[in-house]
Amino acid sequence: MKKINIIYWIATGLLLALMLFSAVGSFMPPTPDGIKMMHALGYQPYIIQFLAVAKILGIIAILVPGFPRIKEWAYAGFAFDLIGATYSMALNLPFNQWAIMFVFLAILAVSYIYYHKRLKASTHTDVAV
Repeated sequence: MKKINIIYWIATGLLLALMLFSAVGSFMPPTPDGIKMMHALGYQPYIIQFLAVAKILGIIAILVPGFPRIKEWAYAGFAFDLIGATYSMALNLPFNQWAIMFVFLAILAVSYIYYHKRLKASTHTDVAV
């Protein structure tokens, strides 16, 4: 159980830091380069703040104990966000500018897989007692 918890918290900490960094950056005044990039990807600037609020709510959902269904929705939202960003970048940018997205998707996958391993391990512990 200890190994599962360590891997879970490392992956989840990285994932939540990534999402928080992304969300906080979305509330900063837009730079000309940022606006240019959003238009190149085909997005209007208002969608960025909407996604930032959703990311913060997802971070809270994952950190608050309990509420497994809400956590599933948060993980799904993060997956949609990262897959959508990867797809948008793949269509509009050279590979070397979006290849890092595969690392972010892998971190998300590890966090999600180990979230379920933690649930399963804690259920077996509760039953054994």
